[in-house]
Amino acid sequence: MRFGIMDMQLAALLPPGLRPQEMMAHIAGFNHARLVRDLFERGFNPIELSCDLAMFMPHIFGPAAIEELAALRAETGVSYTVHLPIWSVEPAALLEPVRLGSVQPTIDLIRATLPLQPEVYVYHATGSLAGEFNRIPLPAEGRAVILRQFQARARESLRTLLAETGMPSRQLAIETIEFPFDLTLELAEEFNLSLCLDTAHILCGFSGPIDVFDALERTLPRLTEVHLNDARRWAPGATVEYGADHWALGAGDLDVGRLLDRLQAAQFNGPLVLELTVPEAEASMAVVRKTLAR
Repeated sequence: MRFGIMDMQLAALLPPGLRPQEMMAHIAGFNHARLVRDLFERGFNPIELSCDLAMFMPHIFGPAAIEELAALRAETGVSYTVHLPIWSVEPAALLEPVRLGSVQPTIDLIRATLPLQPEVYVYHATGSLAGEFNRIPLPAEGRAVILRQFQARARESLRTLLAETGMPSRQLAIETIEFPFDLTLELAEEFNLSLCLDTAHILCGFSGPIDVFDALERTLPRLTEVHLNDARRWAPGATVEYGADHWALGAGDLDVGRLLDRLQAAQFNGPLVLELTVPEAEASMAVVRKTLAR
């Protein structure tokens, strides 16, 4: 099994103790490849590149930075996955200008990162607005109608992404997020996409009342990546807690042993990416090693 980590490491991106002028200079001169090398040398591979960093550090996805990352890949054998942007974009927005404005930067980032030969691009087919409506206490029938409208807009964004980039549909993995699991699965099947299973999103109820192992079985035929995070298991009637979805393994209710056993039995060889800080990820790997030893 291959355990990766995200590059969204705030301690490296925004070191504590810097004065405002020093922080601005740090951001302007930030070396993405140096961070990726450090994560790789800590034993994580692949590295998931977060396109949201482009909001604050656009240079790290510019041609020169991409060349550095490609050279690092050739030198070390590190591989990449790419998490397409989720901040400031609404690919399922009901306002058409907003939706279209969300699709274009995603297309641009896909094109920019193609030289890195990413294993997979992870995509949130719907954004925070759809998630907000998913939480609003509405009659079930009304919620279903509204969420179907978000799904219809997501469908148009997916169609444009695939057409404009020419990427193989299975290289795009839509993630299980704060949106009904069944509607996400429908989109994957319609466009022959891959899936990224986020264990914590399922556990804490983001994707509706579905058990994480039921979700695993239903995603396995299209499963390309797992976001391996822990969380507290949601119970019917409980409030879905936003922000409680990225815990270190062992800190929540995920049955890590059962999950790894099932993935091994299915001969899954895709990335298992820890969306955690380095200390949390290293603690999680200790849990993994202990679990596998048993």
